[in-house]
Amino acid sequence: MKKQQKEVVYQVFTRLFGNTNTTNKPWGTLEENGVGKFADFTPRALQAIRDLGVTYIWYTGVPHHALVTDYSEFGIPADDPDVVKGRAGSPYAVKDYYNVNPDLATDPANRLGEFRDLVDRTHAAGMKVLIDIVPNHVARNYQGDSTPEGSRPFGADDDTSVAYRPENDFYYIPGEAFRVPEWRDGYQPLGGEAHPMADGRYRENPARWTGNGSRQAQPDMDDWYETIKVNYGVSPDGVYAFDSLPRGYEERSVAEHLAFWKGKQVPPSWRKFRDIALFWLDLGVDGFRYDMAEMVPVEFWSYLNAHIKATNPDAFLMAEVYNPGLYRDYIFKGKMDYLYDKVELYDSLKHIMKGYGWTDHIPVVLKGQTDIEHHLLHFLENHDEQRIASPEFAGDARLGKPAMVVSATLGTSPTMIYFGQEVGEPGAEAAGFGSPSRTSIFDYIGVPHHQRWMNGGAFDGGGLSGEESELRDFYSRLLNFTIGSQALMGSYQDIHYYNKEHTPGYDHRLYSFARWEGEDRLVVLSSFEKERGYRLELGLPDSLIAQWGLSDGTYPLEEMLYGGKKLTLRVTGGQGRIALEVAPLESLILRLPE
Repeated sequence: MKKQQKEVVYQVFTRLFGNTNTTNKPWGTLEENGVGKFADFTPRALQAIRDLGVTYIWYTGVPHHALVTDYSEFGIPADDPDVVKGRAGSPYAVKDYYNVNPDLATDPANRLGEFRDLVDRTHAAGMKVLIDIVPNHVARNYQGDSTPEGSRPFGADDDTSVAYRPENDFYYIPGEAFRVPEWRDGYQPLGGEAHPMADGRYRENPARWTGNGSRQAQPDMDDWYETIKVNYGVSPDGVYAFDSLPRGYEERSVAEHLAFWKGKQVPPSWRKFRDIALFWLDLGVDGFRYDMAEMVPVEFWSYLNAHIKATNPDAFLMAEVYNPGLYRDYIFKGKMDYLYDKVELYDSLKHIMKGYGWTDHIPVVLKGQTDIEHHLLHFLENHDEQRIASPEFAGDARLGKPAMVVSATLGTSPTMIYFGQEVGEPGAEAAGFGSPSRTSIFDYIGVPHHQRWMNGGAFDGGGLSGEESELRDFYSRLLNFTIGSQALMGSYQDIHYYNKEHTPGYDHRLYSFARWEGEDRLVVLSSFEKERGYRLELGLPDSLIAQWGLSDGTYPLEEMLYGGKKLTLRVTGGQGRIALEVAPLESLILRLPE
């Protein structure tokens, strides 16, 4: 069933959000470069996010992951820099699933309590909370020190003498010890800085498979060497040690999926992740973003998501799946609410923004997604993707404006933005591990454009340039419009190809479509052209005019983003025309009043 409101997810890299330090030394320590805290999400900050048009905050990097900063005084074992990416560590190398990153707490001894308080503040601000679950792998130094009594950490009961058995949590390489990758291209952990544990060795015997599936005792430096792969009861040659979903279960309800798994024997890793998810739900978390979900069997998702939905039927479950051929399995069999629409819509929009893609490809993408469009989350940035404003992408945040309008208004699915996107953050900092164009998720760093919006904790944009303020105003106008629009939860009709054929001057740098629900009717037109404007008469085909029940005559149109343009729809002989001018990179959302 479709939700009655568009949802907007604000992904924030929790460690970076509140950091006001501007030193930005490559490989800088926490003391040198600073770090943000849960406490930085003040009621004022959260209200500013809510005012942007946000309904969910995805707090990225919450579960306790491996990191180099020493917290041994709090009873937290140190991590070896040879198996940590960056100094602050990857949020996708989780070390303890029952606690939170100590970097994020004002008092690390009370870090879980501080997270609970953040959940309460977020709910009080009118938004819901998402965090990551990373099912495919855990940190190579997984400890699980906070695992509740009666449960066992991953790997605690494994038989390490065999490569595989269904009851093991990990895969092993018997007879071989783990060896740190051979570094090349000038790379060294911590940038080569001396550290007592950065000695090119890490004790692990026998070696375990690496998170991306490498079966080498010495993984390559480009492998996910800081992680180990979780065993879901799939043998090295692909044999399943669990029941497959019967034919037709893609059409069955969540309750029927839960009943299917009741009493069945499943691998221990399944039960462990079920208990982890229920733990976080009990803390008030409203849903999860699943990392690299397609690397885990779809039957596990049926099992996990059925248990989650039995606890919270409204839980928001979104997943990273990149193979369009698997989308329907993970949605219908795996009971996912939303999947990234990366390979099709995002990639198409990126090519258009970069100047060599044509808008003609968008209807092709949509045609293949008709049955699942509500389940495909739209975005232009996240922590994995290049910043729009980076030279490696578009080089100018304004080039993202028409794409953002299309992305946010094209379907009924949620929209996601990444913190700093709304002020044109270019991801230009050389933080340490990795290269610029993506804001670092591995090191302590400040995020300059975002910091100007924070304005020393006022969260009022007082430090932004005029162009940056204008961009944030655009995002706020757009996102707030989407969450209040009935039409955007209703029907869609492409009018792009109609206009290419019937409207002089209309070309592949424009994109247009109609959206409606009942008497709420919209025409959306976006120009991806950055150099020149357009003057034309946009056409509405007779099929759309008939659908809207319009007779010949003239109808006023309201422009919904900025409200300054007064336009008219003229219907003659059952076909519509709208005379208009479109400036470079301008978008128009035209509403036909009831």
